[in-house]
Amino acid sequence: MGEKILFNHKELDLSVNRLCWQLIENHCDFENTVLIGMQPRGYFLAQKIHARLLALTGIQDISLGSLDITFFRDDFRRREEPLAANQTNINFLVEGKKVVFIDDVLYTGRSIRAGMDAINSFGRPQQIELLVLIDRRFSRELPIEPNYVGKTVDAIDTEKVLVEWSDDENRNGLVRLIRE
Repeated sequence: MGEKILFNHKELDLSVNRLCWQLIENHCDFENTVLIGMQPRGYFLAQKIHARLLALTGIQDISLGSLDITFFRDDFRRREEPLAANQTNINFLVEGKKVVFIDDVLYTGRSIRAGMDAINSFGRPQQIELLVLIDRRFSRELPIEPNYVGKTVDAIDTEKVLVEWSDDENRNGLVRLIRE
């Protein structure tokens, strides 16, 4: 079993900052834009992005929500153990809004497809974009591509990407590639 550091805490912080500036460039005042973190791990990244956007723009009403896709997954009934649901917290309308899905790792694309199904319960968005910290580009099973990427990684199926967030406000965390 081997390990490679994809992002140390400083590189992770720089990547989050770069992703925020790209969002600012494309969404300006965020008046018609909402951020949705995919539960559970994407919501941690979404919170970091949201906090940084508030600090960078001074805009205090950027909408942030979390979306649980458990019951929209295509493998929901194929597992022997029941899946544990997370919480969905969307207290705003997505009808006619630009939705930015935020997730930590884009792997097969199935979670994002489930998210697109789930978000329709809250209205019909004008547009959906995808922001991911890590894009495992050669593992895609569905034609889903991110609009914003922290880092692209060429990882094989026996490798796993682990995103570890830090509770220390001065250190964002660490991203590792584990070879099993």
